[in-house]
Amino acid sequence: MAEAATGFLEQLKSCIVWSWTYLWTVWFFIVLFLVYILRVPLKINDNLSTVSMFLNTLTPKFYVALTGTSSLISGLILIFEWWYFRKYGTSFIEQVSVSHLRPLLGGVDNNSSNNSNSSNGDSDSNRQSVSECKVWRNPLNLFRGAEYNRYTWVTGREPLTYYDMNLSAQDHQTFFTCDSDHLRPADAIMQKAWRERNPQARISAAHEALEINECATAYILLAEEEATTIAEAEKLFKQALKAGDGCYRRSQQLQHHGSQYEAQHRRDTNVLVYIKRRLAMCARRLGRTREAVKMMRDLMKEFPLLSMFNIHENLLEALLELQAYADVQAVLAKYDDISLPKSATICYTAALLKARAVSDKFSPEAASRRGLSTAEMNAVEAIHRAVEFNPHVPKFLSTLFAPLNFVMEKVESILPSSLWHQLTRI
Repeated sequence: MAEAATGFLEQLKSCIVWSWTYLWTVWFFIVLFLVYILRVPLKINDNLSTVSMFLNTLTPKFYVALTGTSSLISGLILIFEWWYFRKYGTSFIEQVSVSHLRPLLGGVDNNSSNNSNSSNGDSDSNRQSVSECKVWRNPLNLFRGAEYNRYTWVTGREPLTYYDMNLSAQDHQTFFTCDSDHLRPADAIMQKAWRERNPQARISAAHEALEINECATAYILLAEEEATTIAEAEKLFKQALKAGDGCYRRSQQLQHHGSQYEAQHRRDTNVLVYIKRRLAMCARRLGRTREAVKMMRDLMKEFPLLSMFNIHENLLEALLELQAYADVQAVLAKYDDISLPKSATICYTAALLKARAVSDKFSPEAASRRGLSTAEMNAVEAIHRAVEFNPHVPKFLSTLFAPLNFVMEKVESILPSSLWHQLTRI
């Protein structure tokens, strides 16, 4: 009986959302028609006259009091937002809007999980519906414990800013938590752990969660922050995969039993995809690049619509290391689309391939006499596009941990120095 009522409510909600999305003009004219028909019974003319008379009797003191009251309320809201942001690292109003109001209004859920039986056409339409982030995520991000901490040990400086940590905390809470975590003690501990600002407190909370049961997100936190080497991180991610795969299979069977189970399945899908992606990145960093490429391809086939982790950019990095330029071109043909959000990886990889195609036969003397050919102009435009999109990449590559170092080294090595310096003076 409860399931039937839930199904009826879901159908009613979907009908309302569809009506609001596609028939809002019809609703608008219906309301106008009803107002016109009921204008006499509702005494609209008399009420408008009363309202007009009331507004005319208001004194300037009323407007001063109204302005002061609204300013006071706005100030209190601002103070509360500042306190909430300092404590949890995110905006309360934004979190409520995205988590609760947007689904009710039929907003696109970028984090929704999808199975492997979906068609390529659905995949393209899903990617086009994903809005571009205010700050584009870095899919080539390093391991916080095994790689970022190494920079701290060598230089004595923190590689991540306060703003970086807040962005990571928001991503962790979005991908690894859901509203029903309070029902499972280990997940409830991890929900608090992702909000902790102190690294040691997060690690202690992860160990506490593991004492209760095999918690996949706890293994993820330890692999990211406590492991001091990539080999240790890979070992912890393999334990996380075992726990996460079990949770994913259980929630997959229950996902249609209600919105609570659907949220759990979405979270478990995010966790599973994240673990497999990080395992592929561990394999690449440990020299098993071909194995990493296979893992990434399998993951993209298994979850073709889950594009928020940008696994294709990690795949581009691995294929470039293997110098499999034909495969790189095939990936670019699918993801270097004007309808999709751009990224430095896509722009600089496209520039690499186009510059590589003309570098063998390029001659500055011949180009000065006859001008640039179509292919050479395409290469120039691609490099312009890359540098204009992110001019910080060439400077950033001179640092120790540059994720696009391989790409830019290849671009600079195959392009004549005169043309390279000319293009990078933008």
